[in-house]
Amino acid sequence: MNHDELRHWSKIAADWAHDYHLDLRDRPVRARTPRNAIRDALPPKAPELPESMEEIWADFNRLIPQGMTHWQHPRFFAYFPANAAPASMLAEQLVNAMACQGMIWQTSPAATEVEQAMMVWLREALGLPDRFTGTIHDSATTATLSAVLTMRERALNWHGLQAGLSGMPVLRLYTSGETHSSVDKAARVAGIGQQNLVKIPTDDSLSMRPDLLEAAIAADRAAGMMPAGVILCVGGTSVGAFDHVAELIAVAKEAGLPVHVDAAWAGSAMICPEFRLLWEGIEEADSVVFNPHKWLGAQFDCAVQFIANPHEQIKTLGLRPSYLETPDQDEVVNFNEWTVPLGRRFRALKLWFLLRAHGLEDLRNRIRNHVNWSRQLCALLSELPDLEIVTAPALSLFTFAHRDGEAATLDLLSRINDDGRVYLTQTRHQDRLVIRVQVGQFDCTEEDVMMVHTVLSELLE
Repeated sequence: MNHDELRHWSKIAADWAHDYHLDLRDRPVRARTPRNAIRDALPPKAPELPESMEEIWADFNRLIPQGMTHWQHPRFFAYFPANAAPASMLAEQLVNAMACQGMIWQTSPAATEVEQAMMVWLREALGLPDRFTGTIHDSATTATLSAVLTMRERALNWHGLQAGLSGMPVLRLYTSGETHSSVDKAARVAGIGQQNLVKIPTDDSLSMRPDLLEAAIAADRAAGMMPAGVILCVGGTSVGAFDHVAELIAVAKEAGLPVHVDAAWAGSAMICPEFRLLWEGIEEADSVVFNPHKWLGAQFDCAVQFIANPHEQIKTLGLRPSYLETPDQDEVVNFNEWTVPLGRRFRALKLWFLLRAHGLEDLRNRIRNHVNWSRQLCALLSELPDLEIVTAPALSLFTFAHRDGEAATLDLLSRINDDGRVYLTQTRHQDRLVIRVQVGQFDCTEEDVMMVHTVLSELLE
């Protein structure tokens, strides 16, 4: 394929994308393809000679769409959304065409400088103080790992980078059981170890208990271990738990420990001032991550980490061999030094397009609608005699279960997803299987949300 042919097929692909989204609502949300059917339909080896684009395109249409769970479906209420507003898609097309490698400033100055500007735009939109600067990672998992690695080295006075962890004090991290598994992964990958991630019990509101955090830190120090940091939860993945940020940061600061806040999903809602009470005290955090690719409309992947003191993270993660220097320039920002990978995509362009094409007020109204529709749906489901609301809406996330127990709940979930009109997923809350409803798909309507009630009413007749 040359670039003339690319232009031809790009137009065909654009038309396909338009038609795909046009009738997406009429498709089953979750893929119905039997396991391994697509893999087994592919040849066992790559072709030795070129094949025509007509053949490739025909096979794409025959195999791929039917094998996709449709994340942009307006009735996708599972997990958290991975939204892709059209303006964001357009920006990604341009990024794909330029195919830049933005590892340092000089390799793509626009990529670095637009990212710097977008971090300011988003910081102001979320109401965060000027003490924060930021960068874009691929996912919240990488952002949290970067924060945890920085906590590790800060505790060890940056000796671990050269000497390794052998012979070093046992490091301890503190979080609650409501945080995402990415925190567990960070503890493992950072060499701190799963058993040294201390899960502090929560209170009735599902917030980590400050008194137990304080006691755990003191007990670990008395036992000769070295506390390294605290990770807080703002909008947990399971049922939407919120830590009481101000109280817990106060305990951490009194103990001299840095705080990272995982607001991967709920952070987007903070563009609405009325929701900011949910993370009151956030201005004192050392690191905060939120994912515009979840609830703000930016196409995956786009996770933003705000950092109060980037120099500590750069000291932990930065390497600048001679071949990555920028000669004859004053000190420049090289965002690869803020994160784990050297290679970096131009992720900021889709934020620039998205924020300009929609404006903050349109994005706020979408989030407000999702929250309101979720509450309305929850009220309707509470009236169905076979269902029990287990956790009330936290922003736009709530859970329910069948009153007849776990087997009935699991059977109901299977029937919901086999029906195909909506897509829900499960979690465990206080050792009970529950079904999650999370409203957040970018283009969903009130009618789409109420389809959950329609489907459940019919299945429970």
